[in-house]
Amino acid sequence: MTRTRFLRRHLLACLSVAVFASCASSRPGAPPPGPAAVLSAPRPEETKVSAPALATPASAPAGQPAQPASPAPPAPVTGPDDGGAVAAAAATDVAVGRQGAVTSAAPEATAIGLAVLQKGGNAVDAAVAVAFALGVAHPTAGNIGGGGFLVIRTPAGLVTSLDYRETAPGAATADMYLDAKGDPTRDSRIGPRAAGIPGDVAGMALAHKRFGKLPWKDLVMPAVALARDGFVLDSFHAEDMQWGAKSMGDYLAQLEADPKANPALREAVRKTVALFRRPDGTPLAQGDRWVQPELAKTLEAIAKGGAKAFYRGRLAARMAKEVKAMGGIWTAKDLAGYKVLERKPVTFDYRGHQVFTMAPPSAGGITLRQVLAASESLNFQKLTWTSVERIHLYAEALRRIYADRNLLVADPDFAKVPMERLLDATYIAARLGTIDPERATPSSKISAGVELEEKPETTHFSVVDGAGLAVANTFTLNGGFGAKVLIPGTGVMLNNEMDDFTAKPGTPNMFGLVQGPQNAVAPGKRMLSSMTPTIVTLGGKVRLVCGSPGGPTISTTVAQVVMQVIDYGVPLEQAVAASRIHHQWMPDAIFHEGDLPPATLKALEAKGHKLMSRGRIGHANCIEVDPGTGELRAVADVARDGGDAAAF
Repeated sequence: MTRTRFLRRHLLACLSVAVFASCASSRPGAPPPGPAAVLSAPRPEETKVSAPALATPASAPAGQPAQPASPAPPAPVTGPDDGGAVAAAAATDVAVGRQGAVTSAAPEATAIGLAVLQKGGNAVDAAVAVAFALGVAHPTAGNIGGGGFLVIRTPAGLVTSLDYRETAPGAATADMYLDAKGDPTRDSRIGPRAAGIPGDVAGMALAHKRFGKLPWKDLVMPAVALARDGFVLDSFHAEDMQWGAKSMGDYLAQLEADPKANPALREAVRKTVALFRRPDGTPLAQGDRWVQPELAKTLEAIAKGGAKAFYRGRLAARMAKEVKAMGGIWTAKDLAGYKVLERKPVTFDYRGHQVFTMAPPSAGGITLRQVLAASESLNFQKLTWTSVERIHLYAEALRRIYADRNLLVADPDFAKVPMERLLDATYIAARLGTIDPERATPSSKISAGVELEEKPETTHFSVVDGAGLAVANTFTLNGGFGAKVLIPGTGVMLNNEMDDFTAKPGTPNMFGLVQGPQNAVAPGKRMLSSMTPTIVTLGGKVRLVCGSPGGPTISTTVAQVVMQVIDYGVPLEQAVAASRIHHQWMPDAIFHEGDLPPATLKALEAKGHKLMSRGRIGHANCIEVDPGTGELRAVADVARDGGDAAAF
């Protein structure tokens, strides 16, 4: 890691402890927006695992922030039969401790979570604080206008999951995203009609009510301070902000060019674009301090009034009114009626371990079960990780698994999901029995191919405390920066989760997923998801906590980390850095990270595979617990999209 990133992480930890202790009081002297200096201070009682130094940052022009060297791409990790593992420390951030560990997509959020643990909070307290902090510091995916899933395991062995996925508004209809010709419009992807009723705040509130220790206000106020006083953009988040501002700017240009565009929507998008740029209109850059005063006020209301402040009363009434004015269909009744559902996790055994993950409306648990069953049935453990044979068999298994995922899984409260069949080992083996070990099975025999579009739209964090309480949480706005518009006066970014419904069977959504009528839009229904927060135990104790963003690649990312740790016995940082591939039935292609050897690509093509290089796949944030010593090892997948790991 670079010295700048290392020092910055240590400063963040100390700052978060100070913020946690004092954020309940007002701070009128908040620093103004603009470049901020990076100071250094030690993080107490934490062990960081040193990584090989990256290239020295190049000098920046006078008056501009220095740019850190780009992290090395993830190195391919291979099985034990090909000469040993590839060092992966440069691609990850690793922290080791015994009393608590946190890993997330934003250093600020990780530091706040660590401070909660150090103050005596448990893993759920830390998770709540991290979630709200990500709503500030990771706006591409973490804003409180979204929803997600959370899996919790207590030290006593109780495992449960919370479904706080967004729901379709009461006025939603199955054909609301079709034009007069019956073709899908873009309304499910951008603008106020794309937004489902958010569940983030309610999800954290129920988790805290059931399992938290510290006062709710103490867990939300650090995020208030972060939004009010701002935080310094690192290279990853500066790039996100630049992309987001451009996307929002393009949307604004379309609205300004359309004389029929909704005036309230046009003005709201104009203000949204302004927030995501400097005051002079130029793009935000690394080293800039970004403040969100309206979001700070909303979060403060939540800190003082709990989830009721978000879903009922003046704030809820304002959100419903503003969304309606922009052309959306939210109502105050929709917000007041939102409920978090506690669901029984998908649970199964894998090579002597027990795996707990998410049930529908997330397809993640079913997909993970089928992928790991394929690993056992096809004996991936005896094959080299990057071998042609393993990749071929893995891709063929995924082709069949994602056909099931896309056509059979939906919200179980609205559709019949054949859970027992999909999780049954005999059924899975029968599906795998149709694989030809020498030739790829064309997906076109099942349905027509489509092209994949993928964005870093989701975020995952993991927390484990010294008592063994573990939390795996994945939440999202769907596409990057959701519907590309903030609810005026609130700082809340609208999600575009309605695109995860099936607008028209057989037509791909923004992730290229072709889904069936099981997942059609209906009032109050929860859209199908790929989120896969996962906890693995061994001998009755937590062994691994893991998850990832990445749309349909989430489940395959988690599966590959689990297989690396359990099947190949490699260190977690190496498992996280390992080369990943993905296949999702449609489109008919193996997606890879561009690091497979030419000979491997050629051999796979000879078997009939189409291959597409698509850069990074997933962004795993995981914690491993040593089964012998109880040592916690937190790993952040920094090479793929930044983030930070912390432990003490």
